[in-house]
Amino acid sequence: MAESVNPEDREPVDPVEETKGEPVVEPEGDALSQAEDILNDVEIPAEESVAQGGGDQAAELKNDLLRLQAEYVNYRKRVERDRAVAGQMAVIGVLNSILPVIDDIDAARAHGDLTDGPFAAIANKLEAALTTYGLEKINTTGVAFDPTVHEALIQQPSAEVEIDTVSQVLRNGYKSGERILRAAQVIVAVPE
Repeated sequence: MAESVNPEDREPVDPVEETKGEPVVEPEGDALSQAEDILNDVEIPAEESVAQGGGDQAAELKNDLLRLQAEYVNYRKRVERDRAVAGQMAVIGVLNSILPVIDDIDAARAHGDLTDGPFAAIANKLEAALTTYGLEKINTTGVAFDPTVHEALIQQPSAEVEIDTVSQVLRNGYKSGERILRAAQVIVAVPE
C-alpha cells in the first residue's frame, strides 16, 4: 500500500536543485520587451490599498522594472558605441599598414614612373578607395605650422613670414577624420 504524504510534511525543495539535468528554457523575445510587458501589467492600487502595504510592493516592483529597463537601454547604447569604435580602429589599422605603399606610389609619381598605363590606373583606384574610408593627405604648404599635424625637420629664417609657416613638405602626412595617422614632415619658415 502506498503511503499518502501530507504536503505540509514535505521538506522545501531548492528550485535550482529541482531543475538540475533539465534544459534551461530561454524566454522568447528580448529582455526589454518582457520588462515593458510586465511593467504595463503592474497596477498601483488605490490609496486605501496603499495604506494596507500592497501598493508599496507594487511601486517597488515598478521602480525595479524601470531601473532594469534603463540599465538595458544603457547597455545596448554602450555595445553599439563599442562596436563603432572597434570598426574605426580596424579601418585605422588597415590605413596605417597601407601608408608605406602610398609613399611608394607618391615617389613613383614624382619620378615620372607613374604617368600612364595599368599600374597608374591601379594606383588611382587604390587612392580613391582609401579616400572613401576617410584617408586624407596632409601636404599643404603656406599654412601656419601646427605641431599636432606637422613634424618640423628643418627651420629656415625668412623675411616673408610673420609666424612659423610650412614652406615645403618633405613627406606627406595622413589623417582619418580628426585622427592624425602620421604627421607631415616639413621645412618651416620662421620669422627673422
